[in-house]
Amino acid sequence: MEKANEKYQVYLQILEEELIPAMGCTEPIAIAYGAAKGREVLGALPDRVLVEASGNIIKNVKSAVVPNTGGQRGIEAAAAAGVVAGRADRLLEVIAEVTEEEQAAIAAFQAQVPFQVKRLDSGLVFDIWITLWKGKSYVRLRLANFHTNLVYLEKNGEMLLDLPVESGQETGTADQSLLNMRDIFDFVQTVDVKDVEALLERQISYNMAISDEGMRGDYGANIGSVLRDAYQAGDTAQKAKAAAAAGSDARMSGCGMPVIINSGSGNQGITASVPVIVYARELGSDQETLYRALTLSNLVTIHQKRRIGRLSAYCGAVSAGAAAGAGIAYLNGGTYEDVIHTVVNALAIVSGMVCDGAKASCAGKIAAAVDAGILGYRMYQAGQQFYGGDGILSKGVEATLENVGRLGKVGMKGTDREILSIMLGEAPEEC
Repeated sequence: MEKANEKYQVYLQILEEELIPAMGCTEPIAIAYGAAKGREVLGALPDRVLVEASGNIIKNVKSAVVPNTGGQRGIEAAAAAGVVAGRADRLLEVIAEVTEEEQAAIAAFQAQVPFQVKRLDSGLVFDIWITLWKGKSYVRLRLANFHTNLVYLEKNGEMLLDLPVESGQETGTADQSLLNMRDIFDFVQTVDVKDVEALLERQISYNMAISDEGMRGDYGANIGSVLRDAYQAGDTAQKAKAAAAAGSDARMSGCGMPVIINSGSGNQGITASVPVIVYARELGSDQETLYRALTLSNLVTIHQKRRIGRLSAYCGAVSAGAAAGAGIAYLNGGTYEDVIHTVVNALAIVSGMVCDGAKASCAGKIAAAVDAGILGYRMYQAGQQFYGGDGILSKGVEATLENVGRLGKVGMKGTDREILSIMLGEAPEEC
């Protein structure tokens, strides 16, 4: 693909928009960002807080530990952290710099100020309204479709921002509809690595650092170290699964280290990158080959998630694990056919895995998704594959990705509602 090609520049822009740093699970951090922005505009510490959020936001915030809050979980903790200690200009690193004094102030604020949380049913999967009051003064704002997408801002009846909101508009400005597997592979083969080097070096540095921390520390269910202690020396697949899981162990348990996310998710960013990096190191791959393999894995993840959406009952680790399998295939000298069959095989294995919010068990799901990606590659190397007509698979990789997108975005809406109902302890609906 030539640099002058429109897709070349768009693909670079997609990577720049999607591979960004975040500290903490991105849904609670979005709430913290909105709260910090609201406090900034209000110009004072509020004496009352209202957070209204769509079901998927509630699901993903409920059980995730909010960094720098002393191990607290949930919407109230995220909003309080943003109000008291957030720096809105840091975006998804909004509460990365919280002092011990500020941590104490967060707890005191929660004890003193009334909080209200309401569930929204606006029709948007990603929707957050935050209202802060100080006496009779107030600020009301809205984040919609993705984590830092501020679309509405009002202060004391004065409209400061009011942008149109479209359902399904869940990405940045780059046209992700231009993504397809054939052109992604072409781009990966021909991209000037200087154009992606800085982005990918940051991804390698951040995501391997939190993986190492997860392996050293005591986080969540310690899936990473459990896997590490179970594998035999030289078992690269198990090592890759363990390293990816360890990063999630730390992140889901409130580790204050940043992650380079993919498609709005730190877990997906870890899954798309860490196994590929581990394999590259074990294989002795040169840096250029690693950059190309990471470019492939990142873009394949984004390509899948574009159809599914930012949030869904479909576990995002599945998409990233299949993409990691593609990156691993590339490291091993894989062709376009190796890559697409790896992805299809992996999706045939684990596309039923559900997302029941962000929490410790995400690390186990990541390990399973990476395992499926690796198995998908090994199957094709052994002359084995799944075919169109096997379950949700259709002939051709793009047709299969369309099916998976339909399953995740449309078919699992009812599943999503039921998962949230179970998590909130609601009685089942009468049949």
